[in-house]
Amino acid sequence: MVDAGRHVANGGTPTRNDRSARTGLAGRLTGLRERSVVELRDRGRRVRAVGGLAVQAGLAAALSWLVAHELLHVSQPVFAPISAVSTLAASVGQRLRRTVELIVGVTVGVLIGDLLLLVIGTGWWQLALIVVLAVLVALFLVGSAAVMIQAGATAVLIATLSPSVRDLEIPRFVDALIGGAVALLVTAVLLPLNPLRVLNRAARPALDLLSAQLDAAAGALRERDVDGARGALTRLRENADEVNALVEATRGAREASTLAPINWHHRHGPVSRYARMAEPIDRAMRNSGTLIRRSVTLIEDGEPVPEPMPRAVADLAETVRLLKRQFAAGDEPLRAREVALRAVCAAGDAYRAGVGFSGAVVVAQVRTTVSDLLVGTGLTQEAANRLVRGAFGELRPPAATRGR
Repeated sequence: MVDAGRHVANGGTPTRNDRSARTGLAGRLTGLRERSVVELRDRGRRVRAVGGLAVQAGLAAALSWLVAHELLHVSQPVFAPISAVSTLAASVGQRLRRTVELIVGVTVGVLIGDLLLLVIGTGWWQLALIVVLAVLVALFLVGSAAVMIQAGATAVLIATLSPSVRDLEIPRFVDALIGGAVALLVTAVLLPLNPLRVLNRAARPALDLLSAQLDAAAGALRERDVDGARGALTRLRENADEVNALVEATRGAREASTLAPINWHHRHGPVSRYARMAEPIDRAMRNSGTLIRRSVTLIEDGEPVPEPMPRAVADLAETVRLLKRQFAAGDEPLRAREVALRAVCAAGDAYRAGVGFSGAVVVAQVRTTVSDLLVGTGLTQEAANRLVRGAFGELRPPAATRGR
């Protein structure tokens, strides 16, 4: 029997197995190429996102070394640039806090190290005891991981280097102070972040994810596609990183608009509105997850899907897209509010047309998610709830259950 390879080599027609192997190989190569493109795009986006931070860190390290060495005549100001980079490596929005923690941790480490060295001397067990006590005191005073790390590291330096390096304590403290101060100077004055850019960069993935999965859920409801609904639910559940990045970015935007004089004009404008959006968007994510999960159950149980129900979910997705565009432009999100209330109107029509148990939950989640998004646009919770109730309309029993 002639195998497929010899058959083709001899000029014969490829067998079915040969064609299948080629097709499978082509599919794997295509998938690999697509994954590579996505991975390269993600890595490029990551580099662009932290490029400014890298420049800030380099500038802060150089300036802190110059200040310590040239102005204060510290012979080997190693810890000043380390402290500067450590401060800048903190999450954006926590740099002022990180500077304070840095100084507190160094102070605790110096005090504990010096006091115990005077009493118990040096050695391996003395080092262990000094580090344990420094960390425990830092934990008692502040309870921050950054403070404990700084206290422990400083205690190690004091316990191991003090016998051979004189007057280590003051340079260590001064270096920490210089590094933190220079990092804040770079952040606030020399290379300040644009708070709107910080927020746009962080909000885009979260809002794109939410709108895309709501669109997918609307299509799944329209086509009664349970696999499509399950896929949307799975992808939405992977939103933790996106939402955390948005919450962190709001802190960074507030810090940038507070510390940097060039950004002070942002404090009570678009940045303030944008920064208030993080928590409502987080709630909208969770409520949308419930909406999509009940959509899966609705389709599996064969419940009715009135025509306005997919339309309501699609309008919800459009609301999220409008929020992204209007916040990025710094505009008042009036159009987003209008489309959000249109989603509630459609949900009310679906409810009155007749829905099952899971359908009623989907309708309720549309209302709740719209309320969250309206709060995200700057309305109070009371105003948002009032608008939602007015747009939903009459709360009479659905037609399918009336008279039972």
